[in-house]
Amino acid sequence: MNNLVKLWKQIEKRRKKQSIFVLILMFVASIFEVISIAAIIPFLGALTAPEQLYQHHLMSPLVEYFKLSAASQLILPLTFIFILAVIMAGIIRLTLLFVMTRFSFATGADISINIYNRTLYQDYLTHIERNSSEVIDGIISKTNIVIGGIVGPILVLISSSIMLIAIMATLFLVDSKVALISSVGFGLIYLIVILFTRSRIKENSRRIAKESTSMIKSLQEGLGGIRDVLISGSQNFYSELYVKSNFPHRIASGNNQFIEGCPRFIVEAVGMSLIAILAYSLTQRDSGILNALPVLGALALGAQRLLPAIQSAYGAYTQIKGSSSSFEDVIKLLDQPLPSFAGHPPEKPMLFEKQIELQNLSFYYLKDLPWVFKNVSLKITKGSRVGFIGQTGCGKSTLLDIIMGLIESSEGKIMIDNRAIDDSNRRSWQSNIAHVPQHVYLSDSSVLDNIAFGISKNEINHEQVKLAAKQAQISEMIENWKDGYNTFVGEQGVKLSGGQRQRIGIARALYRNASVLIFDEATSALDSTTEEAVMESIDSLDKDLTILIIAHRLTTLKKCDYIVEVQGQSSLVIKNPLEIIKDEKNEIF
Repeated sequence: MNNLVKLWKQIEKRRKKQSIFVLILMFVASIFEVISIAAIIPFLGALTAPEQLYQHHLMSPLVEYFKLSAASQLILPLTFIFILAVIMAGIIRLTLLFVMTRFSFATGADISINIYNRTLYQDYLTHIERNSSEVIDGIISKTNIVIGGIVGPILVLISSSIMLIAIMATLFLVDSKVALISSVGFGLIYLIVILFTRSRIKENSRRIAKESTSMIKSLQEGLGGIRDVLISGSQNFYSELYVKSNFPHRIASGNNQFIEGCPRFIVEAVGMSLIAILAYSLTQRDSGILNALPVLGALALGAQRLLPAIQSAYGAYTQIKGSSSSFEDVIKLLDQPLPSFAGHPPEKPMLFEKQIELQNLSFYYLKDLPWVFKNVSLKITKGSRVGFIGQTGCGKSTLLDIIMGLIESSEGKIMIDNRAIDDSNRRSWQSNIAHVPQHVYLSDSSVLDNIAFGISKNEINHEQVKLAAKQAQISEMIENWKDGYNTFVGEQGVKLSGGQRQRIGIARALYRNASVLIFDEATSALDSTTEEAVMESIDSLDKDLTILIIAHRLTTLKKCDYIVEVQGQSSLVIKNPLEIIKDEKNEIF
């Protein structure tokens, strides 16, 4: 119930309004079910004892309306009324099914979009600390489970409960003793099944939630590293990994489905037996079989409506129990906090005129782990070109992540023109920055879309794209391709070489017209000639552009104003690039 309350709070206002309409429709459907059951009594009475029915005071309005002069004339209008009642009940049930299905899946879309939106707004540390397969599984698979196993079944449970109450009330009016015996008998059967299976359903639920994530993870790892898989011949390993998750998942799902459906056959057999006993007992009454037929028909039709309603209610209960673990995972993702700027347009870049200053900066990833660096200070003047070097794992990339505002320092401050960067202005500072990582992500779309990454097609500045490509030394190559800038690069840029992917990444950064460019070993995939041409082009950019470069190849940094060597936890050593490059031993760190 706690999770349901949390889910209700996350649902949009329009869905809440729609849920009221669905509830009203459920009551309307139950009323029509009662009418269809009640309509069979006069219909069968007209067939078996028309004279008695004709003289009944309840028939007076019908007799007067149709101006009936004989008892036999009742059959046609009552037949018509019964057929109309049954058809209307069927139409309302069909409408309710359609509305409930649309409402469930629309709610599912809202939940999935909400989770994805919240996930995108989480800070960088949150993303690197958890496996992406958990999030993908939550957004796609587990959201579907929640719709099929929580939202939909809850609607079915409510609808079935309303229907059951209405049908039982009608049957009690027809014959209270038979209605009481049948309701207690059927209820006990389902109660016994629930008591014996609830722990098994819960265990299956946990297994389904766990193995669902493992399946996504094994697929991501196998397909994501397909080149290495093909070379190493490790297809069987990843196939077996998938089997170990997939098989238990399917078995658990199948077990829950069996538990959901099995009581139906028991109850149907008991129900038919009860109707047979009822028919026999009614024939033994003094009034005879003819007078008993209308009552028997109403009870039979009521049972025919009652049994599916009970089974639907029980099926909804088992689906809710069987989906509870996945539901908990989805709620955790929905509980992800949203920053204050979520949903707002990108902020205007913060005014940056003088310098970036790191004041006594310290950082660790976890309290139990050692400091990545401690009490380091550095000033970077606007328009300067600064290189960063150091042994692998010394914290170069982490330092730049903090400068970019992706990671918050554990201690100390980042000052931009004497203004400290905090939650209130971090987005505004990041609007000044363009970043080129060592491994550039390319979407499965055109070169144009990848350079103008994250921008709608109708908002792309084509001239600016071409200029950025020219500065990244790739425009001539693109223009020689058959489709030019509309050439599709494939998933992760698989149709391009490593150097081409990297240059598109550099063009993407240059397209943003940022005031701070950060290269994290961005030229490592380029040959020396192309790298030199790219660096010459970058060096010729606006002199007010601040460029920070991490590189292993020291010749990449020869035009930097100075080089910062990151030496472990406690020091940043400023060096002259020409002095370092002369030392051949340090050609590659």
